[in-house]
Amino acid sequence: MGWAIALHGGAGDIPVSLAAERRQPREAALRHCLKVGVDALKARKSPLDVVELVVRELENNPHYNAGRGSVLTREGTIEMEASIMDGNTKRCGAVSGLTTVVNPISLARLVMEKTPHIYLAFDGAERFAREQGIETVDSSHFITQENIERLKQAKEANRVQIDYTQPIQKDEKKETPTADGDSQIGTVGCVAVDSHGNLASATSTGGLVNKMVGRIGDTPIIGAGTYANNFCAVSATGKGEAIMRGTVARDVAALMEFKGLSLKEAAAYVVEECVPRGNVGLVAVSAKGEVTMAYNTTGMFRACATEDGYSEIAIWPSVQN
Repeated sequence: MGWAIALHGGAGDIPVSLAAERRQPREAALRHCLKVGVDALKARKSPLDVVELVVRELENNPHYNAGRGSVLTREGTIEMEASIMDGNTKRCGAVSGLTTVVNPISLARLVMEKTPHIYLAFDGAERFAREQGIETVDSSHFITQENIERLKQAKEANRVQIDYTQPIQKDEKKETPTADGDSQIGTVGCVAVDSHGNLASATSTGGLVNKMVGRIGDTPIIGAGTYANNFCAVSATGKGEAIMRGTVARDVAALMEFKGLSLKEAAAYVVEECVPRGNVGLVAVSAKGEVTMAYNTTGMFRACATEDGYSEIAIWPSVQN
């Protein structure tokens, strides 16, 4: 048994042709956040502290669909959501409909620790943030030019889309400016276990591009996008409606608890059998220090490390020799 950590930056139709100038900043962010998490685990910080810390770092990075880089609703506004869960106690907190909170994951933790509730949303969540003195900014802080362009593309195509949905080609002979992945970003999440088997999970997102105002996805739903108990911790990413229908995060834990499956077996079953292809990815760690990163999409921005020295940072499937 030893510590382990895994994080993701979203799963979807990520083109292998993703331009270097678009890919490298995201890989650099994964590398940086992985180091932040590993250093925190080595410093014996609790898994709950570690996942919050890592997700805050990812929320502050405009290349991912959470916090600073959150995508826009059909009205061009921001509605962020997040959740966090402690495996030992099953205490959890979740928030939705945030428009001014710099780090939604930290507000989710405050809901867990400072209220008798699990989930606060919209005006009530914003009011609670102000009462707690958590950092807030004008909502314009979150509206980036890249996300304005992505919303425009989604509206032109008349679709609600996942972060990595490829633009429709109007002329097959000419690539659109984003055909190689320009401004393609993703939901973020982190799971961690310490050397004593304590587990935690955290997930944060801006949701779907061109979503209806008021739409809530899987990220703040305990058991769908986020779950942790004394068997494992799971953070999911992809198309929220499919993840909610599949109760993805909870099912991984349930297969381990009631069927005796290993972490890798449970995650693989849920990803391959419970959710239609092209809809989900997840990262998970077990109380034994095992780690898995499974997805049924083209790719998933992901990274992991374990106490025995294993580490991985990847986007697409690894080449098997």
